Amino acid sequence: MSKKSSGGLVYSTEHGTMCPTCRQPQAACSCKAALPSGDGIARVGRELRKGKAVIVVKGLILDSAALSALGKQLKTLCGTGGTVKDGQIEIQGEHRDSIINELNRQGFKTKRAGG
Repeated sequence: MSKKSSGGLVYSTEHGTMCPTCRQPQAACSCKAALPSGDGIARVGRELRKGKAVIVVKGLILDSAALSALGKQLKTLCGTGGTVKDGQIEIQGEHRDSIINELNRQGFKTKRAGG
């Protein structure tokens, strides 16, 4: 097994958020890797842009590569376009239920945000 594994401790009840690179508490991080913000609960909301629905997934604690891969999976699942920017995933169209089901299936905690 290589030293750079994709899994590892992300949060500790004793120390809080942990650095995925050096495995130290965020306050004592020696490498100062950029940690994504959020509480780990995927909030799936619906917004209107130019009169069309856009599903926005916020709050995931994933690095940019993992967030992009998840965004691609969700776009493929829904058969539509979208983007990943500013730490959130945007999917075109009204696909909130299928996105929530897929995120739950992959083990993420989800909450329906908004109306």
